[in-house]
Formats: sequence, structure tokens, C-alpha cells
Amino acid sequence: MKTLIQNGRIITAADDYSADVLIDGETISAIGHKLPLAGVDKIIDAGGKYLIPGAIDPHVHMELPFGGTVSSDTFETGTRAAAFGGTTSIIDFAIQYKGKTFQQTIDDWHAKASGNCAIDYSYHMAVTEYRPDQEKEFARVIDQGITTFKLFLAYPGVFMVDDQTMFRVMRSAGEAGGLTLVHAENGDAITLKIAELMAAGKTEPKYHEESRPPVMQADGTARALRVAEFANAPVFIVHVSCEASMIELMRARDRGNAAYGETCTQYLFLDKSYYDKPDFEGAKYVFTPPLAPKQDIEQLWKALKLGYLQEVSTDHCPFNFNGQKELGRGDFTKIPNGGPGVEDRLSLVYDGAMKRGWPLTKWVDVCSTASAKLFGMFPKKGTIAVGSDADIVIFDPNAKRTISAKTHHMNCDYSLFEGMEISGKPTTVLSRGKVIIENGQYVGRKGDGQFLKRGATIGV
Repeated sequence: MKTLIQNGRIITAADDYSADVLIDGETISAIGHKLPLAGVDKIIDAGGKYLIPGAIDPHVHMELPFGGTVSSDTFETGTRAAAFGGTTSIIDFAIQYKGKTFQQTIDDWHAKASGNCAIDYSYHMAVTEYRPDQEKEFARVIDQGITTFKLFLAYPGVFMVDDQTMFRVMRSAGEAGGLTLVHAENGDAITLKIAELMAAGKTEPKYHEESRPPVMQADGTARALRVAEFANAPVFIVHVSCEASMIELMRARDRGNAAYGETCTQYLFLDKSYYDKPDFEGAKYVFTPPLAPKQDIEQLWKALKLGYLQEVSTDHCPFNFNGQKELGRGDFTKIPNGGPGVEDRLSLVYDGAMKRGWPLTKWVDVCSTASAKLFGMFPKKGTIAVGSDADIVIFDPNAKRTISAKTHHMNCDYSLFEGMEISGKPTTVLSRGKVIIENGQYVGRKGDGQFLKRGATIGV
């Protein structure tokens, strides 16, 4: 199958120019002007639109067991919604539960994802136990193309690791060319604060935020960055939500350390006042870390623009308000942590970036290219170049839309951004050369997505 995309404006993290793109099978075979039509099966006119590399969301949780329930998007529904939003690759988290080996954990996630995804996918290995006698098994994880590892400094007794485990994982990952991701908080202090709030009868959703303020995130970030420096290994701080944590990253990078971080769409547009919504509506915004003060929002945008934060993810982990979030009525600790977002990220970041005068290349970088480099997928993913996978989004910068749960494709009964009017929308999405979104319709098939074997991290 040969496809020719004509008249588009190509935007990558490095370039901005007009040209046509020829796709042969799954890869880009030529870029230029007046490319020959011989043998072309399909022609797509992208006049007046941008051609960008498929977006990459490196932080999602499909079918995740949490708090006595399971996140409401399956790998099938969640990746289909991602495709509608212009995302053509995701990285989920294969979480090692206590007593599970690394291989059993990978097999568990393959059983959920294989044959079900609309787009390409991979996993980070979330490690909860790592003894010295497991080093050979750790190496086998790398051999399978899973080169990134997640650690929690929160949720003691469930996911949280001690500093020895953190050091051991960082060192092993770094020596293999991989990368360690850290959920950075002070889990022990937060646990005590939660107990005090509950004992005082402070059970509403807003106390979720009070129990884990920015200073606790900054504390965990600082500790992770210093342990990584001691291990001589790169580190990536996930879902940075506040200025206090971002400043710790800035200091580490200014010292020349291989320190990286992301923020998420919810932290770029929402603030902690949402927890004050009446009738338990604040529960919709219970995720960890929580929303921060409003003044932190522009600091996060600034950090992205200046390169102290490298990319924007979603931490997509949806739970329906009815029947799931409501489990926490009367006890905020029982509200399932997470919210929907995988479908709206690319357009939201476009709208916010353009309002702040960003170059288009930076928008592409934080939504696609930086993740491809950091997580071992570049140049197969994250760019439009000859030989790269033909993951291409045709994006209409002039399209206007209002975000709503009534029209989104995520399997969730609410939107975090309900009623927000934004500019910019994907109109056609190709995954490895195959059109999967066209004229607002899903034309792909369940199982189109392939597991991505990833390589070493490339610093950015």
C-alpha cells in the first residue's frame, strides 16, 4: 500500500516546511515536491493543515486495578480514544505486585494488551521488589525491549520502595542504557497526615490535596535526584504538578545531571480550587499528585518552554464518577486516584502553546519527539523522516471545538476539561502507514497496534 500526502506543512521538533510525504507500507519512503504518482494507491490532500509525527503519551494506565476497582478504559477503548486525539503510541505501566517476578508481571500485561490495541504500545516496568539475586532477571527485561523502570516513593505497604531498592534499580537501569522513572513524594509523612485528617473528621475530596501538598512532592523529587546522582544514572520525575518540584529538577539539570521530567495536561490547565466543587464533584479531580495552586500553572508552562521539563503526558487513569469515584463518599482515601485525558492532550497543549506564543516545533517536541528520544523509540517514532514509521497526524489548526464527555471516546462519564473551548484538532491519523482516523471516524481495527521493543534512552 502506497499513500501520498500532498500540500501539507510538515512540523517536526526541528523543522517547519512545506512538502509532500510518500508512504510505502509502514514507513516513510520519500519527502519532497511533486513526488511521482506511479503506483500510489491513496492520495490525501492536507492543504491548509499541519503534518506532525504521531503524538506519544508515555504515561497511561489502562485496565489498572486500584482502590478495589479497575480503571474504566481497557487497552481497546483507551487506545482507540488516544487515536482520535492524534496519539499513535502509548506507554503503560506493568506493575509488579508483591510476590510477582518481573517476567510474570510482563506476561500479565501482555495478556491484557496483546491483540487489543488500536495503536502501538509498550510498558514501563514498575518495580516494587528488587533483590541482588534478581539482577539476571532484570537484564532479561531489558532484552525484551522494556528499558524504562518506574519506582514509587508513595503508597507505603503497596508500591513504595526504600532507598536501597531505588539505588539498586537506578544503577542497573543506567548501566543498561535505560532510564528510571520516579513517582516522587514523601509517602511516610503523607500517610501520617492522612491519618490525622481522617481522625479529625476531614473526609471530603479537598483533603486529598491537603494531605499531600507541593512540599511533599518537592521532598521526594530532591531525594530521587540525589540518589540518581549517587548512582551515576539518569532519572525522570513523572507528573510534576507544582513549582516546588520543578525547581528541584531545575537545580539538578543546572548542575549538569541527567535529570528529566514531565508534567500533565491537568496541571497545565486546572488548579486546586476544583476540589471545592459541591456535591462531591471534587472527587473527579482526585489523582496523585493533586492539583496545585493556580500560580504554579504558568511556572510549569515556562519550565516546558525552557527545557527544564521535557514533555507532557496525561497519567490517563479514568474512573467513572458514578459507581467508582463515589466509592470514596465519606472517606477521601477510598476515592480511586486518576482521571481521563489521553484523547485531549495534543489539542489542549496546542491551544495553550499557541496562546503563549510558542513555536510549533516546541509543541511537537513536548508532545512527541522528546518522549521518543527519552524512552528509546527515536527515530522510528517521534519524527517525520525517510525510514521512520509512518505515524502521521494531519492537524487542522483552525478547527474549533468544545471538550465534553458527551462527545469524547474515552470510557468515562465525565471530562476533566468539560466545556473548555479550544482550537486545533486532528482530522486524519495514520499509524504505521494505515489510516485509522478519517473524517472524525475510527476506521482502524482492534489489534492494529504492535508492541514496541524500545532501546536506550537519548538525553534531551
